[in-house]
Amino acid sequence: MPVASEHVAPLIGLSPRLLRHVPPELGFRGKTLQYLEQSLATLIAAGDAVPVMIPSVIRDAPAVDHQAVCRGFATHLDGLVLQGGADIHPSCYGQQPRYPDAVTDVVRDRFELELLRAFIAEGKPVLGVCRGMQLINVLFGGTLHQDLLDEGASRDPHVVPEAEEEYRHGLVLQTNGWLSSLYGGMEEAQVNSIHHQGIDRLGEGLQIEALSHDGVIEAVRHEGAQFVVGVQWHPEFHDEHYPELMPPGPLVKAFLAEAAAPCWSGLRD
Repeated sequence: MPVASEHVAPLIGLSPRLLRHVPPELGFRGKTLQYLEQSLATLIAAGDAVPVMIPSVIRDAPAVDHQAVCRGFATHLDGLVLQGGADIHPSCYGQQPRYPDAVTDVVRDRFELELLRAFIAEGKPVLGVCRGMQLINVLFGGTLHQDLLDEGASRDPHVVPEAEEEYRHGLVLQTNGWLSSLYGGMEEAQVNSIHHQGIDRLGEGLQIEALSHDGVIEAVRHEGAQFVVGVQWHPEFHDEHYPELMPPGPLVKAFLAEAAAPCWSGLRD
C-alpha cells in the first residue's frame, strides 16, 4: 500500500477530436474515430504527469448517462486539458450560424461542456487550448466572434492555412497579471496562431491575461481560487524547433502543480 510520502503522478485527461469521415484505407467505414494530437500528450508527459485520452460518449445513446460518465472522469482524473479542433457551434452561445461552410461538431461541443462543468464542480484544474479557451468562455456565458476578420475584430488574419502552426503574431501580457507573473514579469512574446474565431463578450468571472498585437483576447483565467485557464495559442507546438516562441514550461508547470496537489497522499479516490 502506498505510503503518505510517496509521489503519485497526476492523471491528466485530454479531450479527443472526432473524425467522422474516416478515410477508407483506415478500415472503419461508417464509424467515428476519436484521436489525440501527439504533441499535446508529449507536453503533459514531459511534466511528470500521465496523459489519458478521455473518450467522448454520444449524448443521445439511450443506455448511457453522459452526465454520470463525465462526473466519473472528473472524480478519477486529476486535471483536464481541452485540445483544439473544430469551431464551436454558435447555438452553444445563443447565436445562429453565419457561415454555412464552417466546420463544427455540436456533439463534441455538448460533451466537452458537460465535461468542463464536471471538472469545475470537482475543483480540478482545467487548461483550455485554442478551441478549449473559447469553450471555457462559452461555459461562463460568453460569446464568440464567428470570424474575427469578417466581423472587424482584428486587422490581421489569425490563421494562414498553408503555414499552419508556423504562423505567429505578437502577444501582450497584462501588466502585473497572473500569466505575466508566471513568466517573471514578461510583457511581450510571440505565439503561434491557428484560429479564425475568438472571444467577443467575455464570460462571467473571467479575466483577460493577454491580448494579441491587434487586440484579440489570447488568454483568460477565472478569478476564482480554482485553476481554470485558457490560451488561444498552441503551447504544445512551442518546442525546440521554435525557440523564438513563448516557452510552454511555466504555464504547464503551474497547471500540473495544481493537478498534483491532491495526489501526494499516495491514494486516489
